[in-house]
Amino acid sequence: CILGTHHEKGAQTFWSVVNRLPLSGNAVLCWKFCHVFHKLLRDGHSNVLKDSMRYKNELSDMSRMWGHLSEGYGQLCSIYLKLLRTKMEFHTKNPRFPGNLQMSDRQLDEAGENDVNNFFQLTVEMFDYLECELNLFQTVFSSLDMSRSVSVTAAGQCRLAPLIQVILDCSHLYDYTVKLLFKLHSCLPADTLQGHRDRFLEQFRKLKDFFYRSSNLQYFKQLIQIPQLPENPPNFLRASALSEHISPVVVIPAEASSPDSEPITDLVEMDAASQSLFDNKFDDIFGSSFSCDPFNFNNQNGMSKDDKDRLIEQLYREITALKEELENFKAESARGAVQLRGRASELEAELAEQQHLKQQAQDESEFLRTELEELKKQREDTEKAQRSLTEIERRAQANEQRYSKLKEKYSELVQNHADLLRKNAEVTKQITVARQAQGDVEQEKKELEDSFQRVSEQAQRKSQEQAEVLETLKRELAASRQELQVLQGTLESNTQARAEQSARIANLEQERDRLSQAAEQNRDKMAALQAELQQLQDTLSHEQKSSRTELEMLQTQLKDKENTEQALQQRLAEEQLSLVRGTVQEAKRMVQDSLARMEDPAHVSCTGSADCLLSQTLAASECAERLQDAHSKYLSDGAAVSSLLPCLALFAHLVSNTLLQGSATSHVAPVEPADRLLELCKQCGSEAVSYLSALQDPGMVASADCSLVTACLGQITAIGEELRPRGLDVKQEELGDLVDKEMAATAMAIETASARIEEMLSKARAGDTGVKLEVNERILGSCTGLMQAIHILVLASKDLQREIVESGRGAASPKEFYAKNSRWTEGLISASKAVGWGATVMVDAADLVVQGKGTFEELMVCSREIAASTAQLVAASKVKADKDSANLCKLQQASRGVNQATASVVASTKAGKSQVEEKDNMDFSSMTLTQIKRQEMDSQVRVLELENQLQKERQKLGELRKKHYELAGVAEGWEEDGEW
Repeated sequence: CILGTHHEKGAQTFWSVVNRLPLSGNAVLCWKFCHVFHKLLRDGHSNVLKDSMRYKNELSDMSRMWGHLSEGYGQLCSIYLKLLRTKMEFHTKNPRFPGNLQMSDRQLDEAGENDVNNFFQLTVEMFDYLECELNLFQTVFSSLDMSRSVSVTAAGQCRLAPLIQVILDCSHLYDYTVKLLFKLHSCLPADTLQGHRDRFLEQFRKLKDFFYRSSNLQYFKQLIQIPQLPENPPNFLRASALSEHISPVVVIPAEASSPDSEPITDLVEMDAASQSLFDNKFDDIFGSSFSCDPFNFNNQNGMSKDDKDRLIEQLYREITALKEELENFKAESARGAVQLRGRASELEAELAEQQHLKQQAQDESEFLRTELEELKKQREDTEKAQRSLTEIERRAQANEQRYSKLKEKYSELVQNHADLLRKNAEVTKQITVARQAQGDVEQEKKELEDSFQRVSEQAQRKSQEQAEVLETLKRELAASRQELQVLQGTLESNTQARAEQSARIANLEQERDRLSQAAEQNRDKMAALQAELQQLQDTLSHEQKSSRTELEMLQTQLKDKENTEQALQQRLAEEQLSLVRGTVQEAKRMVQDSLARMEDPAHVSCTGSADCLLSQTLAASECAERLQDAHSKYLSDGAAVSSLLPCLALFAHLVSNTLLQGSATSHVAPVEPADRLLELCKQCGSEAVSYLSALQDPGMVASADCSLVTACLGQITAIGEELRPRGLDVKQEELGDLVDKEMAATAMAIETASARIEEMLSKARAGDTGVKLEVNERILGSCTGLMQAIHILVLASKDLQREIVESGRGAASPKEFYAKNSRWTEGLISASKAVGWGATVMVDAADLVVQGKGTFEELMVCSREIAASTAQLVAASKVKADKDSANLCKLQQASRGVNQATASVVASTKAGKSQVEEKDNMDFSSMTLTQIKRQEMDSQVRVLELENQLQKERQKLGELRKKHYELAGVAEGWEEDGEW
């Protein structure tokens, strides 16, 4: 039938004959039709499927009809017809698949057209196809009585015969399903394919059980070599498991020619030759039985004719029996020789195949060595990438340290870094999973070694069985030799034939031994080659898997690090640029606001002293120099923004204060210096705005220069030096203005001191921690309280002075009142100067203490000095005040507040000193009496030296105070016997 389909390129003739068969009435005939049709679909012409599709409905109706029978071949025919219909539909939907399902991996990829949807649908169709095959398996085995040897009976073989085609289909369907599932898992999420995996596991267990049960049946052992599926199903969640998959191969031995033809011919020839030889020998011994002269035994040995006849008949019978035995022995020998020659041919074919496999293994080993060298090079490249990755990580950490110093805008960047750390943890987890997978691979390797050991033991058992067969043959040969020796005594004529037979048997034994040795050597070589091949494959797969995994992981990490680093650098640059622009814009706005306030009529009433102006210009000049240095660093390194931003803010603040102070000073200065000072302040503000605008423009930031601002500040400083008061040189008419200036300067100095203390407190909270932060907060808090108390006292003093002037000047002007009471006025001026100077000095001392460069004693002395200065101001203010004045009560209350604030500063300073200083607890436990006495003497010497030094310092302090009073009296015009 198969040849006929190829001859006529179709199956029309087949179906024309089938249509005349009573398939609906004979179940056994229908079962054999299904078997033949299955083989035609597999091995017939490709047009068999096309010609058979028109009969698909008839097959379906026949399947439903036979399905109503629950016994015999009814159910078998129904399920087999469903399988054939499913096979026809599968090949119709997938014309790329041939009838025997044999395809290469490339053809399998082309069948799915590299579309994941096609692969998904194709896998479902293969599952349906394989399910029908397994149902037929189950039904056939269920219909057989497995308690008996059904495979050797005709009825059992009739039912088992079609399963050979089913086994061939199942082996290909299982292989393609595994490959398609691995391909789907590489493209789709694992959760999407959960149903596929569950269905595959169920079919895997069924197929493995059926293959095992079929391989144990004697019927299949003679016709087909059934493969065994692995112990565990493939792990589709691990992509590297595809390399461990071995496609099951079904082997059908080639049909050997009948072993009876050649032995029969040899037996006929041997029988004829033996008969001829025996007749010749008989004639030589007894004479010709067909000669004209009959036997005449009476003349030879004197026996009667009857005795001779009986002897002759007896000899004939013995000869006939011996001839039969000899013929049987020759036939067995010839059959054994034929079998040995066939075995030798098989061994030679296996040897040639093993040599071919050995050559392939050598070529593959050479290829694997080449790949191993490439992998080593890739590993070196990977190590280089790891080193570069470590360097990148180190740079990233440095960047993170710089980013942490920025303000709240960098919190998002810190969050991105945390995400990177979590990704790193995930990569570490993946590495752990890969190591666990490596352990699974090693376990599977051990299982393969155990299976190989079992196969070796089976081969050894087969060798032992062959050896037993050889021993049996030897024993039979020995028995034959004994029989030949008996025949030699009775029949000397067969000596030559027996010798020839012995020679031939010896040759056969030698040939058999030689073939056995060759087979043993081939087995050893094959085992060695298989072990070497397995070892190379394991090593290669392990190296490829580990190298591939490590390389992919490192490449992914490197790309993520590079992308993140670039994004962070770009974002940092943008943030820095926006921060610089915002700071510059704010600084420019501050300077412009100061320029606008200078033109504001409300600012005309503001006045200031030249001393305060000089202090502001000095601070502004120093800040301009620091700003120029920070600008240079920013141009050389774009990341050095941390030093530029504080300088910009402080520069704008100090320049703004300088402009306002210069404008206020110009209001009390003579006309010409006032005009020059006001013009220089405006010019300084314009230059500062121009410089800040240049910093804001990316194209002009490199050419921005702060020297013009510094020059303007220097000219303002020169004018301030000219405007400083000269003591007794002040005219009586200017005393009134000077009092207002000094009081305003004092208020400004106190405000400036308060602002500096607040700034120092903010810096301390940002940069200090622990005990140091607690001490600095306590000291600066008490200093802030002292400044507030002094500010309240100055305001109360101004109110009291205003009341004194208003009550005592009468019809005169305030200036005339101050000129009239010049001594009292000069006392107020001196006290105001002392308060402003004390506030500035105390702020400087507090700043040094917070920075760790000053001493707590200096801060306590400054606080006491400013308290003394405020006491002087109070005394000077209440000399001419009314005792019942409300402002005087406010001034006295403010004075008590200053004293309390001073005491608070001294107490907090002492507490901070005791908390910060280290207390050395001397350990006297290990000192001897002599050492303690020595220490006591040294301490006494130190006490005497310090007492001496203290006495000298007190004398020096008294002299300094005396000289200070003398100089103050000369500067302010005091008289020894004068009054306030």
